[in-house]
Order: sequence, then C-alpha cells, then structure tokens
Amino acid sequence: MTRKNILNAKRIVIKIGTSSLILPNGKINLSNIDDLAFVLSDMNNKGFEVILVTSGAVGVGMNVLGMEKRPMEIAQQQALASIGQVELMSLYTQMFHRYSQKVSQLLLTRDVTDFPLSRENAENALEALLSLNIIPIINENDVVAIDEMDHQTKFGDNDKLGAIVAKLVNADLLIMLSDIDGLFDKNPTLFDNAKIFTEINSITDELRAAAGGAGSRFGTGGMASKLAAAQILFDNQQEMVLTNGTRIREISDILAGKEIGTYFHQ
Repeated sequence: MTRKNILNAKRIVIKIGTSSLILPNGKINLSNIDDLAFVLSDMNNKGFEVILVTSGAVGVGMNVLGMEKRPMEIAQQQALASIGQVELMSLYTQMFHRYSQKVSQLLLTRDVTDFPLSRENAENALEALLSLNIIPIINENDVVAIDEMDHQTKFGDNDKLGAIVAKLVNADLLIMLSDIDGLFDKNPTLFDNAKIFTEINSITDELRAAAGGAGSRFGTGGMASKLAAAQILFDNQQEMVLTNGTRIREISDILAGKEIGTYFHQ
C-alpha cells in the first residue's frame, strides 16, 4: 500500500544515529557516509529541501583517539565531542563535495530552541540556507551542553533533536535512520517471532513498555527515545518513518511511498 502523504513531502529532515556512522569495531562507516551524501545530494537536485541531523561526534572522537570504551566523565565526553565534531564535519564535507553539494554546520543546544529570539534566529538561518540549496548539518553542541537543575541545555539525545528540528522548520517528514528495520513488538535480536509495526498512529503505554532501553556503546539512543521523538511530531501534526540506517539508498523508495520501516502518522 502506498503511503500517499509522503508522496507530497518536500521538506525532509534526515536523522542518522551513531550506530549508522560507526562500525561495531569502532571504525568509521565510510560507505554509509558516502551513501548518505549521495542520496541527500540527489534529493536536493530533485527539488527536496533537505536537513541532516547527525549524531556521532563522540563516537568519531573515540575513533580518532583509538578508544574502545566510552568514558564516564562528562569532561572526557565533551573533549571527545570536540575532537570528533571536527573530523565528522570534515568527512561530511569531503563526501558531499564528491556530488557537488554544499553543506553547512549548525550546533544547537536546547536553550536555543526554547528561547523565542534565539529560536527565531535559528529558523531564519535554516530558511536562508535552504533557499541557497545548501544542506544544513545539525548536531547538538555536546561540548558545552549540560543538564543541571537550574540550567538545562541538553536535548537528551539526537532522536529528540531530530524531532525538534523537524518542528523548527515545519518539515513534512522526519526519516530516522537507526540500527533496526523499524519498531517491533519485541526485541528482534532476541526473539525470532518479533513482528514489525508498519504503521503507528499513537504512542501508547504498551508501545513504551515494548521499546526497552539504551542503544549501542557508541551512542545513547534506543527505541524509547524514538517513541519520544514521534510523540513530539504527533503533537505538531507531523510524520516520521523509522528505518534501517544500513540501507540508506532505500530513502528514495520511502519518498516514493513504499512500505519500508515503521510509518508514524495520525
């Protein structure tokens, strides 16, 4: 069955998780980044307005320093984010340049999107970039973002950031690239009879219970964070597709309305 609403989508936010950027051995997944650059550049050439929300700064920083275990200390994580963000943007710039596509970088914190004046500035900057056919690449500013009782600047995870960016730019669709084919009724890595939900129309307590917990050792997201992101979109009458980040070229099929991944809509 064709997902007809998606056929009319023009402004698309793509969110890619750390698990799609970093291989299980901790090395950078260069083929995935190349596929991402190709597909998004092709979309831009076809008239789509594309925004990329990326994770991966800490994971890439770990790769640069040859670290196998993510440190617990916040300052160490911030240092890794600082190192990794430079390398990550360098990779993106090189890959997109292969397809003659210009990109830009925006690093956001939650107070930017919460405070009206700074939110308006971010909106204006994004609109200007899109009008110039530039693909903005957005990440959380993990180097300075903190989450304390009197000063909260962290989004929590980049799944939520992806949804907030989609809301910020009034996107027609958020495509969330994860390490799984979609949302299942139980963990498909543990249960052979796990079934994928092709469509979700509301976020229920049963879904939250089935979503489980954390993500990979290189990232922070899990299914629960993806449901939280979907709820943000539902609250803003927006839509999302959750799909596997190892098959990035299927984005074209998703935009053609094919039944891939889990489609969140109301």
